[in-house]
Amino acid sequence: MDNTGTKVKRDTKKGKRLHKKRILLVALVALASSVLIHNLTQFSNHRAASIHQSQIKLGAFEVIEPTIKYGFVLDTFQVDKKLVNENEFISDILTAYKVDYMDIEYMVKEYKDIFDVRTLRAGKPYTVLTADTTSSADYFIYEPSVYNYIVFDFKNKTVKNVERPIETRIETASGIIETSLWNTMVDNGLSYGLTAKMEDALAWSVDFHYIQKDDRFKLIYERHYIDGEPVGVGEIKGAYYKNYDNEYYAFYFENERHNGFYDLEARPMKKAFLKSPVKYSRISSGYNLRRFHPILKRRKAHLGTDYAAPRGTPIRAVADGVVVRKGYTKGNGNFIKIKHDKVYQTQYLHMNSFAKGVNTGVHVKQGQTIGYVGSTGLATGPHVCFRFWKNGKQVNHLRENLPPPEPMPEADIPKFNIIRDSVKLELDKIQFKSFKSVVKKQEVTRDSTLTTNP
Repeated sequence: MDNTGTKVKRDTKKGKRLHKKRILLVALVALASSVLIHNLTQFSNHRAASIHQSQIKLGAFEVIEPTIKYGFVLDTFQVDKKLVNENEFISDILTAYKVDYMDIEYMVKEYKDIFDVRTLRAGKPYTVLTADTTSSADYFIYEPSVYNYIVFDFKNKTVKNVERPIETRIETASGIIETSLWNTMVDNGLSYGLTAKMEDALAWSVDFHYIQKDDRFKLIYERHYIDGEPVGVGEIKGAYYKNYDNEYYAFYFENERHNGFYDLEARPMKKAFLKSPVKYSRISSGYNLRRFHPILKRRKAHLGTDYAAPRGTPIRAVADGVVVRKGYTKGNGNFIKIKHDKVYQTQYLHMNSFAKGVNTGVHVKQGQTIGYVGSTGLATGPHVCFRFWKNGKQVNHLRENLPPPEPMPEADIPKFNIIRDSVKLELDKIQFKSFKSVVKKQEVTRDSTLTTNP
């Protein structure tokens, strides 16, 4: 009994000790876990803060993009931009930048086929790049046009002509005539180049000397861009003109055999004769058998049509032909006469001067410049008197039913019809824009600006 009771007591004490050890172990594990979790949390927060701080530090610095032009990082050079002065030669420019004269002479001769320095023109821009201002220039860049530039590389003793990449976009235009075609185009923000191309497209159908108020036009055309800036006008894809109740369409079509403008029925817009020998002019005196002569002060038949234009305006041949006479008389002044075929001849009087290379016996093309408007001979002001012969007799060309051009080959008509239908659909969508609506829109914009920003 006594031994058994003693044993029970010992086992009870031992169990209590083991229980205490278990409790202590659990407490230690819990404490360790708590510390570990705390440390991990602290590490995670610190890491996130570090990342955030590094992001702030990176973002705090301004990222400066380099200025790149002509294929160079301009920020690494001393850059001088200037314009060529009157009577300034390339040697004058380059020696001022310490370029050795022997190097200039070598490059000018070696690369004359790439750039002829005699074509350097006053008013054109150039840029000189110098890496070390204590030394001579490294590069000379001349810009003869917006489409290309010339690079003189003095390090490698080379010269190259660089063509700028051109982006072509298809754009539209429209207008309603208020005073003149030119004024309407300018008022609507359109260029002279586009006006000239529209006249070329419609010149055989529309007499632009007789346009009226409220005539209207629409255009789809190419516009060229360099570095996002407009630099010129390309081909007109389609044109529409309404004069009185007459509507004219012109569609540009090109294939391996021919190119040009055609109407809705695939007939060539280009006729055998142009409507007039001078663009952008006005008729100052028409064909009149009983006209009172302003200089002779008596009635004298005027067997031609006078087109008034500024002195020096180009005079163009109205059709293909051969120059049969070129000279001067007291009445006609400087004149040229052209034979077009067995039936028709034309004559151009009072020229200020003749175009280079246009001599008796020379073949000229329709639209080719043959001379320039003047007032030589019996003339009160600058104009060209245009005379038209049919079978040896002078006639009023504006009343003549002139021969039609060659038709489009039947085989090409299906392809043309696809282009015609597509372009016409787009032309018909264009809304007419008048100068009045442009002004009104600008006034509304100004009024709303004043209202919102008192």
